[in-house]
Parts: sequence; structure tokens; C-alpha cells
Amino acid sequence: MIVAVSEADLLKAGDARLLELFRESPPGDIPAGPLEGTAIVRWGGAKVARSLARLVRLAVWRGKVFEQGYVSNRLTTFDILAIVAQVYRGPSLLDDRECIVVDYSKISLAARGIRDEIREVGPGLYLGVVWLFGYRAGWFSLRVPEVGEPRPAGTEKRAG
Repeated sequence: MIVAVSEADLLKAGDARLLELFRESPPGDIPAGPLEGTAIVRWGGAKVARSLARLVRLAVWRGKVFEQGYVSNRLTTFDILAIVAQVYRGPSLLDDRECIVVDYSKISLAARGIRDEIREVGPGLYLGVVWLFGYRAGWFSLRVPEVGEPRPAGTEKRAG
């Protein structure tokens, strides 16, 4: 069962609520194409979390692009695609239940110690947990863009 929540709900939620949502949500389908990302900071309250999420989105990380077993991160306002990882279904380090794993360990020198895990918490909305060398380090969300929302540079559909 997918628990219907929004990005705003995730930004307001405390760590305990994010853990609960992640645990009770199914993995969902592995996404395809570009997804809009939001960093979720768990200190300083909801107002700080919203402000930091905007700052991270403007300056650093904008989301991910999923393509046939791989993912690239969308970086900076220029949507530079970098830091590639493998994507597959596997057990979560959090609860050993199935999730979508974004595994940087085998193909990324820059992010070798990072593993992301995502589960679908609402239609087209994924909650992600970031693991750094086996320790839970943070949260993020990924959202399928709405119809009519501009596509990130470099992610146009290819002919063929």
C-alpha cells in the first residue's frame, strides 16, 4: 500500500516519521528518465529544512536520471549529469525488505562509500535514505516531473 504524502510532508516530517514512512512503503517500480530531487535536512525545523532544500537544489543537487540499470545525478543549475551508479532491487540496510538500491560502490570513485535506497511513498514520489560507509547519513525525495514541466537539459528522449 502506498501512503499518499507530498514533498512538503516529507520536508516537515521528523526523522522518526521518515523512518516509519520508509519502512511501511513498497519499493515501487524502478523509475525511468529524469526525476526532480529534494534534499531533506533533519535539523533546524521545517523552515530551515525548506530553505536548505532550496539552496541545495539551486547550487548542488537537482535530482537523478534513471536509464536501464544506471542512474546519473543532476548537478548544479546547469543540470550536469555526473556521479553514475548502478540501480537494482535489493534488501534495505534499514529493514532487510526490498527497496530500489542506487549503488555507487562498483563504478564511482567519487562516491564509492555511498549507497542510496528508495521506496515509493506516493504516486511518482520516492523517499530515499543515504548510507555513507554503512551509516545512515541523510534523506532525500525524488519526484517524477509533472506533465508540461520542462525536462532537464541533456535528458531529452533520443530518437530510435
